[in-house]
Amino acid sequence: MVICLVIKPIVTYKGDRARIRSNTSTLVNESALSIANLIMFQKIANVLSIVSFLMVASMSAGAFITYRFVTSEQFKSRVLNQILSEVSGSMGKVLDKQLPKSTGISVPINSLPKF
Repeated sequence: MVICLVIKPIVTYKGDRARIRSNTSTLVNESALSIANLIMFQKIANVLSIVSFLMVASMSAGAFITYRFVTSEQFKSRVLNQILSEVSGSMGKVLDKQLPKSTGISVPINSLPKF
C-alpha cells in the first residue's frame, strides 16, 4: 500500500498579487471558528474544574472538623450534661407514678407434662 501526499499551494502568485482559492478561505474561517469554540470550551472546563476542586476541598475540611469536634471530650460532656438535665427533672415523677406497690412471680411456673 502506497500513500501519496500531494501538497497544493493555498496561495498562488500572479505578478505582485496573491490569489487565495475560494474554498481555502471558507476552510480557514471554519477552522478558526472551531478553534475558537475549543478554546472557549477549555476555559469553561477549567473554571468548572476549579469550582469542583474548591467544593471537594471545603466538604473534606468540614467533615474533618466535624469529626474532630464530635469525638472530643468537650462534646461528650456537653451532650451528657444536657441529656441528664432533661431526664433528671422528669425521672422522679415518672418513677413515682409507674412503680407498682407489689410484684408477682417474675417467671410463670408451668407444671411439667406427665407421661
